[in-house]
Amino acid sequence: MKKGRGRTSRIRRRKLFRSSVSRGVSESYKPEFIELKKWLKDRKFEDTNLIPACFPGTGRGLMSKTSLREGQMIISLPESCLLTTDTVIRSYLGAYIAKWQPPPSPLLALCTFLVSEKHAGDQSLWKPYLEILPKAYTCPVCLEPEVVNLFPKPLKAKAEEQRAQVQGFFSSSRDFFSSLQPLFSEAVESIFSYSALLWAWCTVNTRAVYVEHRQRQCLSTEPNTYALAPYLDLLNHSPDVQVKAAFNEETRCYEIRMASSCRKHEQVFICYGPHDNQRLLLEYGFISIQNPHACVYVSEDILVKYLPSTDKQMNKKISILKDHDFIENLTFGWDGPSWRLLTALKLLCLEAEEFTCWKKILLGEIISDANEKRSLVIAQKICQYFIEETNAMLRKVSHMKDEEVALINQLTLVETLWTEELKILQASAEILNRLQTPFR
Repeated sequence: MKKGRGRTSRIRRRKLFRSSVSRGVSESYKPEFIELKKWLKDRKFEDTNLIPACFPGTGRGLMSKTSLREGQMIISLPESCLLTTDTVIRSYLGAYIAKWQPPPSPLLALCTFLVSEKHAGDQSLWKPYLEILPKAYTCPVCLEPEVVNLFPKPLKAKAEEQRAQVQGFFSSSRDFFSSLQPLFSEAVESIFSYSALLWAWCTVNTRAVYVEHRQRQCLSTEPNTYALAPYLDLLNHSPDVQVKAAFNEETRCYEIRMASSCRKHEQVFICYGPHDNQRLLLEYGFISIQNPHACVYVSEDILVKYLPSTDKQMNKKISILKDHDFIENLTFGWDGPSWRLLTALKLLCLEAEEFTCWKKILLGEIISDANEKRSLVIAQKICQYFIEETNAMLRKVSHMKDEEVALINQLTLVETLWTEELKILQASAEILNRLQTPFR
């Protein structure tokens, strides 16, 4: 037998392959990270635990240089490294912000500073940080309208609200931008364009960490809790929390501590919160594969789609659900239909002679086997409807990927969302099938 052809050798190669797939490739040698490291060192920060790396699936992130133990401090970023509204007010923009009425919002102050500093190029004191920021984002507001049209209905509605919000933000800020003309030789309209402000808005919205700041009279009363944290914001999201993050008022540093152990050369994650995939895509522009918080939302029109149109009490039932906040956040998840969804369906499936028992339904009581069976049958029909709709959307996206090559990255993002939702629906269908077994 030739060397390296045996069973042990095959197992060893498979382990090596799996390790190489999950392990990141260091990017600490890249010029932008060398410059960032120098810049952070000048501001009293040096990292000995993590290095920038590129990982399959998540892209750029931070990798452990050594084994990390639970509770270990891995990053302590001094306040001098944070980009906050205090940074902006101390800058050349401070005087313009102070005299503008009505006072600009904290978000506008940060976005203005980012656009201005990016325009300054090599002259910017923040250049090393700006250089590692994404050049473009994949939040829905940045996607083409024909791509947004492929979203699930609840997400599409929120994406359209987001676009209107950013467009309104830009329109309402143009007079303030005009007041900054003395600072620039070029026309401010060419510097503070919609695309420039959109980039800045996405930078703050997707990368800022939570740090409370004292209220400033020169800023509006909107929450002033944004802080951009260079280097630290390279940490990618995972729903399985591996770190604890907060600003330490005593040390005046933003600190990251391990909440669990991490082996050498593994990616270190942070959790943005227990968000489903639609929320992650809306706010951060990405999908989390096998996200335990992922779900499929059931809207009111789909909720009643398979109920008898002859039910004279239907309007009253819908009114009760609305009055008791049972008409929204009805979902299918990895563990089947949510309790809220089944409760809403049980109430909607009440026969005329059972209707007086609706309060017991909301309290979680079982009214009858017949009511339980009817609600499960309707849940199964709704689930099957979603499966068919999802498969149809996946076929449509696949066709568009062939036709619209320029949009392939955006379409792949939408395809991933629908694929994850299909997995959830298939899992829910199996669970519903088992739940109906006692009634057959």
